[in-house]
Amino acid sequence: MPAAYQVRVRISAEAREFADAYVAHGVVGAQSLADALHVALATVNGADVLVSWNFQHIVNLGRIRLFNAVNLEQGYGVIEIRTPQEVLYEEDI
Repeated sequence: MPAAYQVRVRISAEAREFADAYVAHGVVGAQSLADALHVALATVNGADVLVSWNFQHIVNLGRIRLFNAVNLEQGYGVIEIRTPQEVLYEEDI
């Protein structure tokens, strides 16, 4: 992923609480809290798209729908979750 498309953020209490909400709603299990935190950080920081290769816990249509259901319930917007292949253009490769 080209550096121009990457954003680094700090872990906040808000993101930690939001990750816990994903676990509480059964989007992912407690053992996948780091994955929930990844999505929570992107959501609370207003990312347009979260890019991941993690098909088991993040880039998975069923989970994406559940993440976004919790987002809407908590007053956040829907987040796009995609693979790198879906967001890279040929000139970026």
